[in-house]
Amino acid sequence: MRLLSALLVLLSLLAPSAWAQQRGPLVLAAASMQEALSAAADAWERKGHARPVLSFAASSALARQVAAGAPADLFISADQEWMDDLARRDLLAPGTRANLVGNRLVVVAGPEERSLAKLRGTALGQQLAAGPLAMADPDAVPSGRYGKAALERLGAWPIVAPRIVRAESVRAALALVERGAAPYGIVYLTDARLSPKLRIAGIFPHGSHPPIVYPIARLKSARNDKAEMFRKFLISAQGQQIMGRYGFTAP
Repeated sequence: MRLLSALLVLLSLLAPSAWAQQRGPLVLAAASMQEALSAAADAWERKGHARPVLSFAASSALARQVAAGAPADLFISADQEWMDDLARRDLLAPGTRANLVGNRLVVVAGPEERSLAKLRGTALGQQLAAGPLAMADPDAVPSGRYGKAALERLGAWPIVAPRIVRAESVRAALALVERGAAPYGIVYLTDARLSPKLRIAGIFPHGSHPPIVYPIARLKSARNDKAEMFRKFLISAQGQQIMGRYGFTAP
């Protein structure tokens, strides 16, 4: 990820205008969007456009890169807070922010682990705290912040907090559970559906955390003249249909 960012900065300095138009728009997107956004980029390319350049990481890491001046055309965050941060810095192109998709938050586990469907409070906390609990950093990464909010609302956070293994992204948290480094993990429903090794042990109820919404915006630093077209494609009916195939919901 750091190597890619450094390369993009170098290329933009060498030939900002020409290089920006030879490639497709550069999109910085939340890690959980990898498969869905790749499919959308493929569909866009089939329409005769240059394929967008996609870079995935935790929303927190990407937003910090944008704030530090990394060249990009579009940003897709897994929560409103990191998009708000860029808006406060006046880094978003006016009138281009929109809600792209929604998601659900779940607990994943290996096939032998106990279901958590009816557990609340101390019982939920004790079960999750029986071993390390994998989740993205609850102080910065959106899925971790959603997870912390849900555990607090359900009364399990004080018990679980000391047992958390903080991952750099939701995909890293999923990988920890897949490798057996933690019996349970908190991830998005779309991520859980991708793993043949794990099952969904519980789904956090609506209202236990802020609504999961992925905003998209064109950046003021955008140099690719197709960036706005691709943004509109993603929020169009065709783009939404592609997102829906991977489990994302309407925002």
